[in-house]
Amino acid sequence: MNILSNPRFLVAYSATVTLAFAVLIVCGFATQSGKRTFDEIDVHRINVVEPDGTLRMAISNQDRFPGVIIQGKEFPHPDRKAAGMLFYNNEGTETGGLIYGSSLDKDGNVEEANVHLSFDRYMQDQVIAVDAGQEKGAKFSTLRMNDVGGYSILETIQANDRISKLPKEQQDAEWKKFFAEHPGDHPRVLLGRTAGKSAVLQLKDTEGHNRIVLRVAPDGTPAIQLLDAAGHVTREIGAASQP
Repeated sequence: MNILSNPRFLVAYSATVTLAFAVLIVCGFATQSGKRTFDEIDVHRINVVEPDGTLRMAISNQDRFPGVIIQGKEFPHPDRKAAGMLFYNNEGTETGGLIYGSSLDKDGNVEEANVHLSFDRYMQDQVIAVDAGQEKGAKFSTLRMNDVGGYSILETIQANDRISKLPKEQQDAEWKKFFAEHPGDHPRVLLGRTAGKSAVLQLKDTEGHNRIVLRVAPDGTPAIQLLDAAGHVTREIGAASQP
């Protein structure tokens, strides 16, 4: 039999040529300059990584958007249905990002359209957040500053995994118990245009209670309120108050 027509020879020959071609392509790219110039590219996701592979930034569409990544390990985040860009620290832990998304109802009306920029504390959740958007016609744009507890966000992720498997009627009680044992998560400052069309500045104490509120109502009426820890107004300066 002619060896060139032997099926085993043809299979081996084909595999050898394919492997040689692959090596040639890889080596060819390796010897070229590491810098490329493109006029335009279409991608689903871009990962910016360190030489050791540590993720430092991800730019993604909604379909390929990452979950919560902590020290290189990814956890599901099913509620984050958006596209955008996420930032990661030296250990490959999420530290904030810019995300955006929208959805329409069956009649084509805007059900939700939001843009969110946030920065996280080390191994914790966001301490600064900028939000703008609308939900069912109610429009808002706010800047928020938060305190976060002195525990790792991994504890929150583990609690969510456990509590989400419980019956719905038990979940609220379990979350209240968790936050009672993990204190410190409270809003401190809110500045913005609320869904109620007021312009507001809220300054809160370490428990998240409003203590000073400056507000301009939709009709233009201004007011300054001082409140106690129980939320009672102790003094108000406004158009109807005495000088």
